[in-house]
Amino acid sequence: MQESSLAVRLRGLTVAAGELAIPEKGKLRCVACGHRCLIGDGNVGVCRVRFVKDGVLRVPFGYFGALNVDPIEKKPFFHVTPGALALSFGMLGCDYKCPYCQNWEISQVHRDAGSDEVAQPSPASPEMFVALAHASGASMVTSTYNEPLITSEWAVAVFRKARAAGLMTSYVSNGNGTPEVLDYLLPWIDAYKVDLKGMREEGYRKVGGRLEAVLETIQGLVARGLWVEVVTLVIPGWNDSDEELADAARFLASVSPDIPWHVTAFHDDYKMSDRGGTPVSSLLRAAEIGRREGLRFVYAGNLPGRVGDGEDTRCPGCATVVVERRGFRVLGIRLTADGQCPSCRTSIPGLWLPSPRPSVDAAPGLAVGWRPATGGR
Repeated sequence: MQESSLAVRLRGLTVAAGELAIPEKGKLRCVACGHRCLIGDGNVGVCRVRFVKDGVLRVPFGYFGALNVDPIEKKPFFHVTPGALALSFGMLGCDYKCPYCQNWEISQVHRDAGSDEVAQPSPASPEMFVALAHASGASMVTSTYNEPLITSEWAVAVFRKARAAGLMTSYVSNGNGTPEVLDYLLPWIDAYKVDLKGMREEGYRKVGGRLEAVLETIQGLVARGLWVEVVTLVIPGWNDSDEELADAARFLASVSPDIPWHVTAFHDDYKMSDRGGTPVSSLLRAAEIGRREGLRFVYAGNLPGRVGDGEDTRCPGCATVVVERRGFRVLGIRLTADGQCPSCRTSIPGLWLPSPRPSVDAAPGLAVGWRPATGGR
């Protein structure tokens, strides 16, 4: 079968992997994601963007497929520098095949021929991203839109430069990780958002993953001291039963009751166009279940202004609203400089202050030709 022109081009935008390739039985074990593919020469991994050629694991590097400046609340991070901006970049490909993916045009290259007409990789450098972040007023650089774990070498190259320039860094990920990739990322990342797509193995099989790998990743991220927020897209008839939502909340609370849990509204997209949107009542029910199971910070998202105070951060000590939001807009911040409630001095967990960064003159003209992200995250 002849490769598409996009596939040929992407093969040229690669470098040799280092720490995330382990020799095994004459092949290479890729440990960038939970599939842990054992890849022989001339073959590709499940993601179809990591492949072995001449005994070397080649991995994506040096380009972006989507680039935008987003409110940090869109990631969503609600306990990380509220009101800040994140320079968000994505590459192409994914290790999952979610039928409801909002970014399928970039995530499902190699699987869906329709994406070839949209996906246009553009060469980039870490220095370019740093300059763009400063020029746009962003305080964070985020790997997002497609699955960042399968392009971790490129993310680390970008994050090294971003950290040196005083910028924060983050992942927006499906959480299909490995201990090896978490250790690889740990020195270079501040915050990590995980999509917990449900609590049933059957549901994960349908999207091409394993529930256990995601649960272990959430535990591993928290154990390593990274700031973690978790999102569950509440899909009617898919993962919205009281039992499954309670199982998700109970698991998260067992890891840490301080993990913010975002229960967000689904809308018909890609190959799942028969469900209808998530009703407000389902989000409010999910949020109540989360609080009942012991989570201290539960948010209802994707229906701005329709979920009461479900978008606000409240002090768990006295219920004072310390961050008021509507959608991705921050309407008010009442935290003290050290992240405490001004009324009762309860400490609110999170990363409330951006890293100090030096003044950097942005290179002129770098914003020309930006392409907005194709969907959410």
